[in-house]
Amino acid sequence: MELPDGVYGFPQTVTRNGTENTIHPAAVSTGKGLVLLDAGYASETDRLETNLTEAGFDWDDVSGIVLTHQDGDHAGATAAVVERTDATVFAHERAASFIDGRDHPIKAPEDERYPSATVDIELVEGVTFRTDAGPMDVIFTPGHAPGHLSLFFRDPGLLIAADALTADADGLAGPSERFTLDMSQALDSAERLASRAVRQVLCYHGGLVAADAADIQAVVDERR
Repeated sequence: MELPDGVYGFPQTVTRNGTENTIHPAAVSTGKGLVLLDAGYASETDRLETNLTEAGFDWDDVSGIVLTHQDGDHAGATAAVVERTDATVFAHERAASFIDGRDHPIKAPEDERYPSATVDIELVEGVTFRTDAGPMDVIFTPGHAPGHLSLFFRDPGLLIAADALTADADGLAGPSERFTLDMSQALDSAERLASRAVRQVLCYHGGLVAADAADIQAVVDERR
């Protein structure tokens, strides 16, 4: 199974606290350049550069970063990417203060945070990006974190779930019990995603899986 034309997977495998973990940032080409869909860990900027090279891009091609939320595995490398690219940073209005340093990232230890980065454009529900893979809708999916966003490509039916959903060896799974701040709200958000004509889901934790709206609804129903 592959991502649609114009969408690129940029996986990063890191070892933290003795455990190997693979995350799944992505990117989409647009008429104005490549837009990163999350930036990954602050420590993995070189890996992100390798991802770009393997996909046939370099830093000069990057014009924007859409951050799905404030967690360090999603937003950590933002400042380093901006330094290399001068990319425009997008995030939900409720996530911006955690990313730009006005507030401390909720799940990070008090004495630890990733380098802050300015959010140039604060997103709200209903925004749509024009991309080479067709319209990309911004969907507000709170629960896992404040200002959490998911992204939906209507034409290929690809859902970038971020952390609204996860995947495992058995396929699509629900929000992480361990890392989700408000599970009831997260399940409500996942149920909203089940209203879309989904055919594939890219989960930040778990990767790309074949799944549709009925599969998403089944996950929600199982957790409730």
